Amino acid sequence: MTKTHIIALFNQSGGVGKTSLTMNLGYHLAQKKKNRVLLIDMDPQASLTTFMGLEPENITQTIYQAVVGEEDLPVYPELIHGMSFTPANINLSAAELELVAALMREMRLKNALTPVLDKYDYILIDCPPSLGILSVVSLVAATHVLVPIQCQFKSFQGTDLLLKTVARLRKGANPSLAIAGFIPTMYDARTAQESRTYEAIKEQLSPLATVFDPIPKTIAFADASEARLPLAITNPKHPAIRVMKKITSALEKLP
Repeated sequence: MTKTHIIALFNQSGGVGKTSLTMNLGYHLAQKKKNRVLLIDMDPQASLTTFMGLEPENITQTIYQAVVGEEDLPVYPELIHGMSFTPANINLSAAELELVAALMREMRLKNALTPVLDKYDYILIDCPPSLGILSVVSLVAATHVLVPIQCQFKSFQGTDLLLKTVARLRKGANPSLAIAGFIPTMYDARTAQESRTYEAIKEQLSPLATVFDPIPKTIAFADASEARLPLAITNPKHPAIRVMKKITSALEKLP
């Protein structure tokens, strides 16, 4: 039986391009006919849900029901750009508080995914930009964590806390959690500080996992998100497409 790769896109800093990457990498994986892909929005901001063309306030069945209510995982009835999708809305913001005293809270998403694993080859989780319970729940469910890092010194500095979180989970709730790689994002090679930060990312993080080619800084992602479409549809010749295809190929080779 083929292993389902559950990949959490995680960085406790916001604004690193995590949600756009979740949608676009999922899209490129789904373009391979053999790949069955599920995206899960675990961020109360529900940006991924909006990017996928849905209105969060109009959705009644979301990831909240599975994680807090321990109901079956709700999957949107139609494929969106070839992908299955579990949405979120503002209700998820209450989950942090509601799960504080919950028994086996770290296992809630893992338990919800177990019955559907045979339906998907890849499950991509858009984590919230925090180190709270929802991120921990996501990382406990994951087989791999993929880390977008903005090519800014402050963002890079925060990586240490992220790595400590992963190490702590490996010692406890998820011993097999692996780092699938680091993705430098919003990179402007013309800026000396960003070039230095990119070199530091490669030097310090490549011993831990693959540091992928950087995603260039561009307004094209924002335009695609506003159109609620993957970048490959709105701007198929954009240089970022080549980088994302290389990342996708690496994800397909994960053990």
